[in-house]
Amino acid sequence: MTNGKGREALRETARHLFDHALRAADPAGALRAALTGSPFPAPAAGGRAIVIAVGKAAMAMAGEAMRHLPPGTEVIIVTNYENAGDPPGSVEGAKVFASGHPVPDENGLAAGEAVAAALSRATAADRVIALISGGGSALLPAPAEGLTLADKVAVNRLLLAGGLEITAMNLIRQNLSRLKGGGMLRLAAPAPVFAWILSDVIGDDLRAIASGPTVAPLGNRADAVRILRGAGIHDDLPPAVRAHLARPESAAVPPPPARNLLIGSNRQSLEAVRAGAEGWPVRIAAEPLTGDVGEAAEAILRAAGEVPKGQAACLVWGGETTVTLRGGGKGGRNQELALRIALAGEDALAGREWVFLSGGTDGRDGPTDAAGGLVDGTSAARMRAAGVDPQALLANNDSYAALAASDDLLITGASGTNVADVQILLIKS
Repeated sequence: MTNGKGREALRETARHLFDHALRAADPAGALRAALTGSPFPAPAAGGRAIVIAVGKAAMAMAGEAMRHLPPGTEVIIVTNYENAGDPPGSVEGAKVFASGHPVPDENGLAAGEAVAAALSRATAADRVIALISGGGSALLPAPAEGLTLADKVAVNRLLLAGGLEITAMNLIRQNLSRLKGGGMLRLAAPAPVFAWILSDVIGDDLRAIASGPTVAPLGNRADAVRILRGAGIHDDLPPAVRAHLARPESAAVPPPPARNLLIGSNRQSLEAVRAGAEGWPVRIAAEPLTGDVGEAAEAILRAAGEVPKGQAACLVWGGETTVTLRGGGKGGRNQELALRIALAGEDALAGREWVFLSGGTDGRDGPTDAAGGLVDGTSAARMRAAGVDPQALLANNDSYAALAASDDLLITGASGTNVADVQILLIKS
């Protein structure tokens, strides 16, 4: 069992490695590096640049972009409240919208209208520069004709509670939006669109990042209905949404082409953990942690069991798990994963020195102020000593309360970036 001093050293190391992952996902640095090889396009005679920055990294990406563009460039930034600043508007000359995430709100609706209006004014001489990062799906609601913001909010809540993985969720969102699934391209035509994209999606499918505003959609309405029925939530949709998805579709017409450039991803952050783990044998998992959070916990413990007794290891994963809500507690996928490891690790890792960190690179896990959790072999015992029942809290999806009781919440504040989640398991002996 880890003594107090050794345990704290391991916890500090895990947090240090997570900081390496965050620095590798720096949006401004990623855009700066990309522009050395692929600079912003010059407008045609009489034209101008129009910058649309959307996502949790929008402020940093737009700020860097303005260093490479002339004064007077039209810039619209849409980001979450934590990253927007107070008051919003730290990028000079930009119109900044702070809006809701993970549930869309009225400010996001206003942002969607402003973006749609700017794109609709674009001419063939203009150049649209899209700076896309994770979170854009919720931050920029633009309901399809016949739908309302209330409809979008209701759908979003169902999707978040239904345990759907991000690609399935975003396919559904695309079919309810004017901007997602290539919608930006259609609105901007005839102006060409150039996009620089920071990925928060494992596998980096550009169609899924922020619901793919500058690429073709993931699927059609029939695909969305099939997913919703499979998840058992189709009949809970607002009537207007069910009617919209049931309407016949004409033959699919692809959106106008765009140049899309991926500038950062989860894998780059995982490699940064490797680079920072001096003296530790590092293993980055070949398979990301996706799907049910309980199955992800089992995969982590299986990998830990493969580390021979007496040997040290730094095991690293990236991914984005899902949580099916069965209770009324507060938490997020990273907090629940950390809690599950804290509980199962009491037996599975008994007698070994270990710590486990699971954190969202955006600094926010679910509707909480925590990025995730940082637990060790004493966490579950410390929860009980604080007077809480961690198993009961887990059953109520109340991982935040459990980790708060043991002082195991991972608090980073808003990071200004988002490349999905990072998990780090350190085993010393």
